[in-house]
Amino acid sequence: MKRFCLILLLIAAVACSVSAAAVERWGRFELAMKAKTSANPFDVELTATFSGPDTTMTVSGFYAGNGVFKVRFMPKTVGKWTYVTHSSLEALDSQQGSFECVSPSAGNHGPVVVDGRYAFKYADGTRYYPIGTTAYDWMHVSADMQKLTVKSLSEARFNKIRMLLFVQNFDPGYPEPELFPFEIKSIKKDKSGRPVYEWDYTRFNPAYFDNVEKCIDMLAEIGVEADLILFHPYDDGRWNFDRMPQDVNLRYLRYVAARVSSFRNVWWSLANEYDFFRHWQPEVWDELTREIVKHDPYSHLCSIHSHTAKYYKYWEPEYTHASVQDQAPVEGFGRAATVRNIYKKPVIFDEVCYEGNMDNRWGSLSGQEMLYRMWQGTVAGTYVGHGECYMDSPTDYSRDFLAIGGTFQGEAWKRIGFMRDILDAMPNPLMLSDSSWDPYTSTAGENYYIIYLGKGIKPRWTFELPVKNGVYPRLKEGVRMKVEIIDTWNMTVTECPQVFETTAPVGDRVYDKKHGSVRLPDAPYLMLRITAAE
Repeated sequence: MKRFCLILLLIAAVACSVSAAAVERWGRFELAMKAKTSANPFDVELTATFSGPDTTMTVSGFYAGNGVFKVRFMPKTVGKWTYVTHSSLEALDSQQGSFECVSPSAGNHGPVVVDGRYAFKYADGTRYYPIGTTAYDWMHVSADMQKLTVKSLSEARFNKIRMLLFVQNFDPGYPEPELFPFEIKSIKKDKSGRPVYEWDYTRFNPAYFDNVEKCIDMLAEIGVEADLILFHPYDDGRWNFDRMPQDVNLRYLRYVAARVSSFRNVWWSLANEYDFFRHWQPEVWDELTREIVKHDPYSHLCSIHSHTAKYYKYWEPEYTHASVQDQAPVEGFGRAATVRNIYKKPVIFDEVCYEGNMDNRWGSLSGQEMLYRMWQGTVAGTYVGHGECYMDSPTDYSRDFLAIGGTFQGEAWKRIGFMRDILDAMPNPLMLSDSSWDPYTSTAGENYYIIYLGKGIKPRWTFELPVKNGVYPRLKEGVRMKVEIIDTWNMTVTECPQVFETTAPVGDRVYDKKHGSVRLPDAPYLMLRITAAE
């Protein structure tokens, strides 16, 4: 009898109060519970309230398939956390437990957040410079290709990738994906023999989202942010995921938020080229944006992307930054700063055309031009994304990284690691030193300047800097400075032998007291780094 009572006590303890293994800060705690219901399991209401050292948060749970319901939580504070569940299903209600949140492991810096007005940082304070690329459908191809994509991103040292949550219809002959986000009610054939799907929008396909989550975790392991594009217009009637009723759209966003918001490396992009949804008015995007923000308890970065030069109302509080498609601001000196000055938020030019061999004007940049545009936006205080699309024929996507990932084919990607090294060595993010008056000189702090020379080739650079230095102290007389020549294409840094000393201001400029200059290599794409000499 005593043994029987002890067994009952143990069962009750497991059912009512569970202590989980330690979870690192900004890691992911997951509670999985088995339960049966005669109703649609996706309609079951499930939340959990987590109480930690300094806060209490309530997050939504979700149905994960096979009779399993889950709640996920990303703790932001080290210490003991307790939780209790709340559900319309009795078997899931009032489940209690606890876990210990420990210090993060190496490489876990937490989610990326906005730092000040124009920059980004990780939650632990580490500076973050977004240098991203795009592979729209890489999550929805074979597992071997997915692994190859991750390997390529790691080798190139990208730290952000834009990708579609819904599958993409590239052309009529593009193969059907293995997984879809919703359950299929029926499949018929049209006159040409192509499948026509009827979806059960009330039931998601958990396997589809399992694959998405696996890919996001693979990115986290190599330090890459997943800029998750929630809607896209590239369906063309094949599956009609771009023409779902608004109530389905909202339901889909709530499910995505419940499943994915606890992943620290997720960003929300409401749409790619939102303005190609001709049948959706701006009010639709307002509602969708509010919905994903409302159901994300961690306030991940959020934006929306438009077609070329179609700027959105990024000043709305739900948008943490501007995600822009427009090459004109990064084709010349200082132009990108205008966009930054308008929105007063971080600006990422996620698309400025692509390196590739396409027979069109948007996918035919040289590697040099791609890198040139990236640097032009960067020195103006914004951020610029990379992309490449090489194709052997109009319907052969095997080498098209933009479409399906895989292996990079071009040249610009080889310079990404070097670019990150240059940025990481700076004390602060770049901005123009004297915006509107000097589009060539940027500052990263007191006595720290960058001058990008771009495509021009000239024999010498005469020492000359603006007195104004952005938000930092003005340049003073008598500062001893050194100059390094950075070849952004050939990835070399050469320190000049002479030391310069600044004059008193002459108007709005400062010069070297000995009228010194620097002899330059006979090459384009050079950059000068001018800093205080030790």
